[in-house]
Amino acid sequence: MKTILNPDRYFSSDAAIRDIARELYENVAALPLVCPHGHVDPRLFSDPNATFGSPADLFIIPDHYVTRMLYSQGIELQRLGIRELENSGNTNHPISNYPVSNHRTIWHFFCENFHLFRGTPSGIWLTHELSEVFGLDEKPSAANADRLFDLVTEKLASPDFSPRKLFERFNIEVLCTTDAATDTLDYHQAIRQSGWKGRILPTFRPDGVVNLDAPNWHANVNKLSEVSKIDVLDYASFIRALEQRRAYFKSKGATATDHAALTPATAELTPVEAEAIFQRALKGQSEPDDAPRFTAHMLMEMARMSIEDGLVMQLHPGSLRNHNEIIFRKFGLDKGADIPIQTEYTRNLLPLLNKYGNDPRLTLILFTLDETTYSRELAPLAGHYPALKLGPPWWFFDSLNGMARYFDQVMETAGVYNTTGFNDDTRAFCSIPARHDVWRRASANWLAGLVVRHIIDMEDARGMIQELAVGLAKRAYKL
Repeated sequence: MKTILNPDRYFSSDAAIRDIARELYENVAALPLVCPHGHVDPRLFSDPNATFGSPADLFIIPDHYVTRMLYSQGIELQRLGIRELENSGNTNHPISNYPVSNHRTIWHFFCENFHLFRGTPSGIWLTHELSEVFGLDEKPSAANADRLFDLVTEKLASPDFSPRKLFERFNIEVLCTTDAATDTLDYHQAIRQSGWKGRILPTFRPDGVVNLDAPNWHANVNKLSEVSKIDVLDYASFIRALEQRRAYFKSKGATATDHAALTPATAELTPVEAEAIFQRALKGQSEPDDAPRFTAHMLMEMARMSIEDGLVMQLHPGSLRNHNEIIFRKFGLDKGADIPIQTEYTRNLLPLLNKYGNDPRLTLILFTLDETTYSRELAPLAGHYPALKLGPPWWFFDSLNGMARYFDQVMETAGVYNTTGFNDDTRAFCSIPARHDVWRRASANWLAGLVVRHIIDMEDARGMIQELAVGLAKRAYKL
């Protein structure tokens, strides 16, 4: 049951490619990690005495990649430490019959079912974490679950495994979090005031107030009024409040914004139309097409603001959120039930790119969950518009095969330098070095294939691997 990480893992079985890939990878393996987009909780670093909690707190409960796989095999979310929302209803649903498990029991479910992750990105990341971070070269199983739990618990209690110490050990140069537009950024302020040298920056995400169909939209708008000290009574005051919050985030070190939308539709409303839609929303009288029209308009507004204040704009459409309504009503957001949809970019982005896409002051980074659009639409768009850059293979495609497809579908048309390197996009802090390691190895393997086929030479490959590992992300995100 031992698991040893092969030094040539993920490289081609072709010896000529593998030898070159190994050399290229060794050139970047020890470079600092640049993490421009993710969802790690900043409170972990605001207190020098903070810990990750139990092994279940670290590996299982916050990681929807892990819980969604276990749930797909019939393991109830309560048994994985996921608590029900208050007043969630559905008390007759079978999953309500189980109490929330204690953490050792949660760990047992994880270890007993570790085989479910064979061949998956999660399996790769988890194996790397256990081996490289915790020094445990055993495959989790029912037989060793208790021993592994005790060993990980002991290490997590050590000062060497505090969030700040691991941040330093992982050689993270900068880590960006994702924060609601209404966030006061108190944890970020505490980090800065503590004197600790770790560089952790906020990212402005306004979905909760910009998307009219967001959960608790009215409460979010009230909070926006409170934190901006601008009474949001109409569309004009709404825009002023958002601009104030962007300026506040920038003053705390933010370099980017982040936007989710069901589709990449963009369109410009007249001031009269925008005001009418906003007033209907305030009164709880929104019409069926108000939310998508307003989101499309606000993406245009966010691009305008980015040109004015210099914040990089990230857009990731194409996820139908909370597909499992029972799980959403019972447990809330981010429980592994967001499912990709087919998306179209050429026509949907036309209004935004016609107005702002030629302005080099704008950096618009696009992510997609619809791989079919890469070679057909996204790579040609990114290969033309100065403002547009493509993010890395994302979410369901943050995988060896996903990366290989991305290189094949994007790079010939867009070019490497119209992409943005890698980001880990994770809530699971200890998976960060594993994810970057996969990307660097996949990049080295792809470049080695180009060298073997005499498409590029080794000098080109050495420069490109440096860019893919660090340089592209630092420049794109102004880090």
